[in-house]
Amino acid sequence: MPEYLSPGVYVEETSFRSKSIEGVSTSTAGFVGPTLFGPPSGVPELLTSFADYERIYGGLDQTNFVNESATDNYLAHGARAFFSNGGQRLYVARTYKSSGNGADKNSGRASDVAWATLSTSSSIPDSLTLWARWPGSYGDLTVTFTAHIGQNLLAAVPHDPTNPTGPSDPAVRGLNEYDTVWISQVSSVPSIKSTVGSLYWAESTTDPMSKQPSWKFHPETGTPLNLSDLVPGGQAVRLVTVGVVIAYPGQVTRIDSFSNLGLHPDQPRSLSSFFNQTLSNRAQELTVPLIFDPNGDLKGGPKVGRVLFSQLPTAVEAGRLARLLSPTPVPADNSVFGMLGFDQLSDIDRQVTAVLSGGGDGQRPTPAEYEGLDLDPQNKTGLKCFEDITDISIVAAPGYSFVGNSDTTLRQANIQQVSSLLIDHCERMRYRIAVLDSSDQMDITTVRAYRAQLDSTYAALYYPWVVVVDPILDQETILPPSGFVAGLYADNDIKYGVHKAPANQVVQLANRFEVMLNKGQQDVLNPEGVNCFRFFEGRGYRLWGARLISSDPEWKYVNLRRYFAYLEHSIDNGTQWVVFENNSEGLWANVRQTVEDFLFNEWKSGRLMGTKPEEAYFVRCDRSTMTQNDIDNGRLICLIGVSPVRPAEFVIFRIGQWVGSQT
Repeated sequence: MPEYLSPGVYVEETSFRSKSIEGVSTSTAGFVGPTLFGPPSGVPELLTSFADYERIYGGLDQTNFVNESATDNYLAHGARAFFSNGGQRLYVARTYKSSGNGADKNSGRASDVAWATLSTSSSIPDSLTLWARWPGSYGDLTVTFTAHIGQNLLAAVPHDPTNPTGPSDPAVRGLNEYDTVWISQVSSVPSIKSTVGSLYWAESTTDPMSKQPSWKFHPETGTPLNLSDLVPGGQAVRLVTVGVVIAYPGQVTRIDSFSNLGLHPDQPRSLSSFFNQTLSNRAQELTVPLIFDPNGDLKGGPKVGRVLFSQLPTAVEAGRLARLLSPTPVPADNSVFGMLGFDQLSDIDRQVTAVLSGGGDGQRPTPAEYEGLDLDPQNKTGLKCFEDITDISIVAAPGYSFVGNSDTTLRQANIQQVSSLLIDHCERMRYRIAVLDSSDQMDITTVRAYRAQLDSTYAALYYPWVVVVDPILDQETILPPSGFVAGLYADNDIKYGVHKAPANQVVQLANRFEVMLNKGQQDVLNPEGVNCFRFFEGRGYRLWGARLISSDPEWKYVNLRRYFAYLEHSIDNGTQWVVFENNSEGLWANVRQTVEDFLFNEWKSGRLMGTKPEEAYFVRCDRSTMTQNDIDNGRLICLIGVSPVRPAEFVIFRIGQWVGSQT
């Protein structure tokens, strides 16, 4: 309460309404599993389209695990199915298990990381190393460096502005500290004739005579040039920048381009800093797939330029470039221009290409990779990555249940363990549901046996797998259901609300199902909590089940669990202001009003049973819900009861003969 210590008028703000509760989002999903590229640890990035997924984690191309034949990239297909079926927000946690091959302890390069080396062909041997930022087969990049040589920046500035024809001084325009420049025809300085037409890096200085700002130009080795050594009209100072185009592997062509990069490592936007091994923020790490000179062996712009562009030196091209850049003739055999090694791209711009190789997808992840580690809060892995993201409400691992032609016994044991990990994660996080996949090639007997090993009110199981046309292979492939189901959950929430059962929805992308179930077969599976995909003549391919894998009859339906998670999470978030308030009748009344207002809106929206609020819910927070011991120990207890709507799973019409005269 404010203090009133002297006479006066005090104007204060107050509130005459209770706090409000805002409903949380329920349509955000989290997928965990192997990908072709991307970070194997750290906070996952929120994806809002499949293009976002491709940009970070790679495309739909097949995965190649060690000692296994190529398999479908199930997580990528799951993400595509999620967005195609109505999903809008997705987090991805990559699981990665190193193959142990290809690591280089001397350079620090980890296994399964693609790399390339560019070596000079000049008399001074040097090499440049490139790494993919993340392990994975998608790291086999093709990187093209293009050197762009700008206009002449050297000009003459008169001593006396009022006398333009009088004595003048050299000056450069548009130059920054550490810029790399190409200086040609420095014939007026006999002591440095050997560096005619070379690369220099610029340093801002002060002229010792005039005390005015000036420039000094440093070659790779030897004596620097002062700006005063240059004669406008006799020399040319041209800014050299580099453009980088990165082409990704795979059937679908995708490129990233970066322009106006410098050569000197100390330049803020240089190749070494922009493609640094350690970047300043997570967003850069996710979108910059290349590491340039990871060990920092190259120092100085001229050296970087010499090493990078020394692949195609010819006397003819060198002389041609010299004549283009210089205002006075230069002999065609002046080989110093060969240090740039430019090929026939255009009159001035030249390029060199490096192809990275050696990237690998590692071993197939085991349950340990799905569970993840929490050794570093900023570098969690697996499901641990999702623990700090509060808006996830749907969790799945597309592809974990794939069996194929592998050792069925071992694979089934791993599948069972991953299923348990997903369930345990959702039960601990409380406001989430696990979407579990049946395995491929499962018949009805096998899927019933698989279901019999599971029991949770926080998970739902779906069968069978979905057959789609793979846009990469241009042939049919079967995919696990979870990606499709998670998208249908999100679509259902957006269109109707989380209170409605996510079923009787058309499955987008579906060409057919691995097993075409009939009613009699679903009559066996549905009571056991196995949700089925069905085909209906004239109505297409639909999701036809919405049950939990729970033995508790109170928690039978998916929408009940998800709706209660929505209510609990919303109330949790909306009542945080209550903590440490005075635990008295006034606070209790405020809490009751806050929760009742929220539930009244739910009832008005048709999400609760009852023809009036009293039939839909009750809220108690008073002496009847708390003892004096509770109050003494700082506990405020609010009892809430709601009457949720349940799905009309069995629609029954009873028809009989009726005679109109009968009563």
